[in-house]
Amino acid sequence: MAESVSKEPQSAFAVFEEAFARAAGTPLVTGNEVRLLRDAGENYPAWLDAIATARQTIHFESYIIHDDETGQEFARALKARAAAGVRVRVIYDWLGAVGKTSRRFWRDLREGGVEIRCFNPPGLSSPFAWISRDHRKMLAVDGRIAFVTGLCVGRAWVGDAARGIEPWRDTGIALRGPAVADLELAFARMWALAGAPIADAELPARESLPAGDIAVRVIAGMPGTAEVYRLDQLIAAAARQTLWLTDAYFVGTTAYVQSLSAAARDGVDVRLLVPGASDIWVLRGLSRAGYRPLLEGGVRVYEWNGPMLHAKTAVADGRWARVGSTNLNLQSWIGNWELDVAVEDEGFAGQMDVPRRSRPRPEITLSRRARVVRATEAPRLPARRPGSAGRAAAGAVSIGSAVGGAMTGRRVLGPAEARIMGTAGVALLVLGLLALLWPRAVAVPLVVLALWLAASLLFRAWALRRERGD
Repeated sequence: MAESVSKEPQSAFAVFEEAFARAAGTPLVTGNEVRLLRDAGENYPAWLDAIATARQTIHFESYIIHDDETGQEFARALKARAAAGVRVRVIYDWLGAVGKTSRRFWRDLREGGVEIRCFNPPGLSSPFAWISRDHRKMLAVDGRIAFVTGLCVGRAWVGDAARGIEPWRDTGIALRGPAVADLELAFARMWALAGAPIADAELPARESLPAGDIAVRVIAGMPGTAEVYRLDQLIAAAARQTLWLTDAYFVGTTAYVQSLSAAARDGVDVRLLVPGASDIWVLRGLSRAGYRPLLEGGVRVYEWNGPMLHAKTAVADGRWARVGSTNLNLQSWIGNWELDVAVEDEGFAGQMDVPRRSRPRPEITLSRRARVVRATEAPRLPARRPGSAGRAAAGAVSIGSAVGGAMTGRRVLGPAEARIMGTAGVALLVLGLLALLWPRAVAVPLVVLALWLAASLLFRAWALRRERGD
């Protein structure tokens, strides 16, 4: 357990309280009980126990539910409660399910009485809407208990001891108290985006009896709102002693990296723990390219020496913590629907502060010649699972930011972005040569894209005129 912090960081966080509320767009809710859950070994049994005791409603939202033995276990549990008369609703993301879940899986759930909604499938009216995904992971039961987590549902999080495959590292929480109503409301809004809304009478009121003495803030992020992005920068400004971050797909913006570096230069112990082996190899390269400005700013960077590290957490000054689905990249910050819980409690933050000594964490340092980045310990284990194209979109945003900065000269670029610009330059060179030698190979995709966009715009114009009755 972490040692008690001094009054200085507490007063700093008190001063920032109004700013936190404005940045997150949600109030601080008191009277809650929060339990930290590590990995699938603690999360999945707690979820299944809550499902088994449901009497009225089960609201389950997950970016990916794999059609494997783990997904089938949850499917059986959900169908059992639906057969007992419980109203069971499930939201899954269209892109997250591609290649992961069969149509038969969803059909069997529907036939078992479970209400299923697929979020944001591609459509003619919005050809690029699929870029924004429902990346949330939550479960709420009867308005009395809820879970917010970084875990999806699948065997990767469980591992396979017989084959020597370790489970993915991840973090979640179990929540009881008035804040459960905020999570139920967040689910209801997503449900309404995919179809008919849930009746207000089915949703619990925040005025429910307290279950504990912990204050939390539910942050239901939506595309373009950047609540967690603003909050993360405020936390970096408010921290006085420590700021420890864990992230699965780190591609920090220049502004965020500068916020972390400024805190480190002021004497804050800023640490970033990222995967040593990622399920998205391209994104791992982009993350490593961003180490240099962090290290030069005094931020300590560690790589998890084991299977995929999928957690998205933060803890500051031993009294503030965040757990949820938001990764530290632009796709999560401004492109997706995300769900996080910020907890303001020394006891909970103290649990988050406890180092996991069972697994080495190689620290990344600059070489003496300041030209390369190297690990100070053993190499990481290889990744074993494929990743999501939606998460990889963060890499595309980072590339666009670097290239745009190089072309316009509107921001200062660092040495770490040289690789990104070099890669983009080579790609454009290849594209140019391809267009010169085989123009049809470039023209045909552009024609298809133009026709698709034209059809989309004409369809949208027709639909709007029809709504007006013209």
